[in-house]
Amino acid sequence: MLKKLNKNQELPVYKVVKQIRALIMSGLLNPGDTLPPERKLAESLGVSRQVVRDAIKKLEFYGLVKTLPQSGTKVRGKGMIALKGLIIDVLDFEEADLASIIEFRNLLEIKSAGLAAEKRTAKHIKLLEEAHLKYENKIQLGESGEDEDLNFHLQIAEISENSVLKLMMRIIAPDILKNLNKRNLKRDRSHKEIINEHQEILYQIIAKDPKASKNAMRKHLRGT
Repeated sequence: MLKKLNKNQELPVYKVVKQIRALIMSGLLNPGDTLPPERKLAESLGVSRQVVRDAIKKLEFYGLVKTLPQSGTKVRGKGMIALKGLIIDVLDFEEADLASIIEFRNLLEIKSAGLAAEKRTAKHIKLLEEAHLKYENKIQLGESGEDEDLNFHLQIAEISENSVLKLMMRIIAPDILKNLNKRNLKRDRSHKEIINEHQEILYQIIAKDPKASKNAMRKHLRGT
């Protein structure tokens, strides 16, 4: 079922993701089925358990599987699996032009900021304010706040209420962050500047001003 690679060949996490997705799409794994234990997957693929663990986390993030305490990792409903798989295939960062992917992500973010300003509710604002506060708190503790920064942006995409835009942001944004870190590329700005830019985006979304929200997001993304 799973293709084992030569021991000398590195198997990136995305290839494990694609193999498991292929099993789901082929019907060999169906919604409700439980994936083999990490140890068995690692042995059958000829990779470390850490690679398998990272792949399962990514699959869960994409909504393809769900890990349940005492029950293992189960396949979820197929739903958007085909579309998610298509995007995963495209986002092969071993070969893709990272700069082009970042430009595409920026277009998505700017669009989501405008939609968020149009569609936001009081509940949305509360969640976005909480996301912003969590980032500030992490910075005050002297931590990077990368996960909280990412969550702030994903929360804006959630507010847009555009299912495809939300899906693509959830797939693209984390992988871009990992590749920026891998290549040691950092934004040349202080945390204070980023916090101020987040606050401006938040303010314009609260004000329900799509144009100003998009401009605030565009300015924020120039630092990438």
